[in-house]
Amino acid sequence: MGHPIPSIGLALLLVSVLLHGGYVILLAQTYALADLSQAYPIMRGTSPLLVPLAGVLILGEHLSLVAWMGVGSIVIGIFLVGGFRLRGVSNLSNRAVVLALAVGLMITGYTVFDKIVLQYIPPFVLNEATNVGNLLALSAISLRLGPMLEEWRMNWKTIILGGIMAPGGYILFLKALQIMPVAQIAPMREIGTFFGTLLGVFVLREPQGKKRIGASLLIVLGVFLLS
Repeated sequence: MGHPIPSIGLALLLVSVLLHGGYVILLAQTYALADLSQAYPIMRGTSPLLVPLAGVLILGEHLSLVAWMGVGSIVIGIFLVGGFRLRGVSNLSNRAVVLALAVGLMITGYTVFDKIVLQYIPPFVLNEATNVGNLLALSAISLRLGPMLEEWRMNWKTIILGGIMAPGGYILFLKALQIMPVAQIAPMREIGTFFGTLLGVFVLREPQGKKRIGASLLIVLGVFLLS
């Protein structure tokens, strides 16, 4: 049976929808500029650093010393996999770095807001509402880029697979978010950083594979320590 949603819940839900929509727009722009194995760890590695800080400072959660060691490991891994040096960034444009970090901020924002929204709205409803934001944002981009029917004919299998896996995975994450602190569960979600790097190196044949894999292992270590 349905139940009324208080106005504060609707307001927070609207913010989450906007954050999810902004996330997918920035994500598309980032992938257009940077390699998967280089941009993905920056985007996904930023939120395990910022979400625990938000959980502690905003939601009153607690992290142990071992968990903060994990934060340090993630920071180092992000700097190495992103090609950061003392004198700047190598092999990655400044705009790509800014966009990748902006994606990480969006992930942090919607993760924290979704944790709060779950106090008022069930996970499935929250997921469907944020999908509306994604639909509006991506449809606007798709209509500008070209015919969507042609894209469907060429990549319908990939589109269907992504359409099932993306919302399905996030619903499972929201269910876990209901019962666990965001400072703990959010970093566990970022284990995909390592697999994203592997796919970029071995499937897409992107360069600097060994260095990026080694750096992404530091991010994985940080994720485990945080979790």
